Amino acid sequence: MKTNRWIERLPLIFIALFLAGTLAPAARAQTEPLAATPPMGWNNFNHFQNHVDDGDVRAAADAMVASGMRDAGYIYVNIDAFWEGPRDAQGNITSNTRFPDMKALADYIHSRGLKFGLYSVPGPTIEEYSDYAGSYKHEQQDADTYAKWGVDYLKYDLMTYRTIMKNESNGDPEKGAELMKQAYERMHQALLNTHRPIVFSLCQYGFAAVWKWGPQVGANLWRTTGDVSDNYYRMAEIGFSQAGLAPFAGPGHWNDPDMLEVGNGGMSLDEYRTHMSLWAILAAPLIAGNDVTRMTEDTRSILLNREVIAVDQDKLGIQGDRVHAEGPYEVWMKPLSGGARAVALFNRNGYPYPMTFEFSAVGFDGPVQARDLWAHKDLGTLAGSYTVSVPPHGVVLLRLWK
Repeated sequence: MKTNRWIERLPLIFIALFLAGTLAPAARAQTEPLAATPPMGWNNFNHFQNHVDDGDVRAAADAMVASGMRDAGYIYVNIDAFWEGPRDAQGNITSNTRFPDMKALADYIHSRGLKFGLYSVPGPTIEEYSDYAGSYKHEQQDADTYAKWGVDYLKYDLMTYRTIMKNESNGDPEKGAELMKQAYERMHQALLNTHRPIVFSLCQYGFAAVWKWGPQVGANLWRTTGDVSDNYYRMAEIGFSQAGLAPFAGPGHWNDPDMLEVGNGGMSLDEYRTHMSLWAILAAPLIAGNDVTRMTEDTRSILLNREVIAVDQDKLGIQGDRVHAEGPYEVWMKPLSGGARAVALFNRNGYPYPMTFEFSAVGFDGPVQARDLWAHKDLGTLAGSYTVSVPPHGVVLLRLWK
């Protein structure tokens, strides 16, 4: 295996991170410490979709504490769409009957040592449902309400604003992209004006190469793809398509390939380990999407693997990338603090396969120390290369250091 040009590009990534940190204040994420590492938490949508209420969210918060998720870093409790009610006589956004008191819910979540997140759209309503208000022409009013309630995270979904973009741009894609950026910048400025630190998450499905302009509209993270689903092939399509996006991520601004499906039942144990490993290598936000009140031991072993989480949350803040591919067999590497490397060997085939990679391909020119992060096993001192059988649709995730 020959050394990939990814290693040669490492200095360029450090330069990109430096330049991102020197952007003018209006182009930065709202507050410098926000999302210094990829956000971690839980969102109801992947499992519950819109069938969730105040009690479900409180139960999820309690389970995150009891299971150890909070202490492992999962701190955001996020409600997705369909919490909204209509606007009141003064134009203030309200919550619907399933969420009778958002301030009380936020206070409860905060009392558990967690943070509170909500969802909105830049359009006038959520999808075609007029009873679910969006933030169109109410950006500052809504941001002020969110701050009053105690919101710590806002997911802002393009959704119905796409109709406005289409009508106002007359089909011109460049004008449409500019309208999209303006919509996100309006909410960014509104959030800044509240003087409350609120993580700003763009959900626009990767349109217009968002990774190139996300920081300019104050985003802390931005969706790079369409929605994930609890299916190996869709998860793999999304996760492996992130190759090449590493230079655009770093502390305070992250590529987001969508939420985790771990524990929802549609994939095997090895496939879920692949899911978690790939998201960790990608320095992706780790937003669990399962029913955290009913986790199996297998699900716990994946979501609560501190060694894998440490790869994702490494303070260096560099997203990993593919260093080698041969048919369905891929090797990805993420630089870690202290000169270490996280290396993932992915078998995208349906049969086990012995994979070999040379340490020179990930920047090492001599013997290394190695640890298997799923087996929780030290492999000792290795020289030259490593060969291991990787299960079908599975992964071997290593930490290497001098």
